Amino acid sequence: MSVMQQSTKLNTNNISSLVGTGAGFDLMRYYTLPDFLGKDAPYMLYYMGKNIARQTDIYDFDDLYEFFQYMGWGELSLVKEKKKELIFHLTGHIIEKRLNQKLFTVDFRLECGFLAETLQKLTENTYECFEEINEKENYIELKAMKG
Repeated sequence: MSVMQQSTKLNTNNISSLVGTGAGFDLMRYYTLPDFLGKDAPYMLYYMGKNIARQTDIYDFDDLYEFFQYMGWGELSLVKEKKKELIFHLTGHIIEKRLNQKLFTVDFRLECGFLAETLQKLTENTYECFEEINEKENYIELKAMKG
């Protein structure tokens, strides 16, 4: 790995140059990783999300929302703010497709890990993030709880 690759942080400018398809990513995420890692796959995905966030330059919530879109993770929006909890919805065509496919069970642990770590960077509070799938209305509720 070159020195430039090691020091370059991810941001919406440089990830927009990447070409990818969701199908290949989903196969690795929901099929291959669980095959290799077994029951530890969701935990590893969560920490992979945190690791991606550590390598990402995000300075505000608009950057966060834009990053989710560029990554193909869906449209993220803050819907409720409580004293010890932030509630986000993850919506869009990509979410509907993931929820309605019949090949494998989906989770959003990678996104949760990324969100928890990014919120910590933005707010200087520790967060733990959990997802709740609303299949009827095709959205994911991401709850970020202050630690």
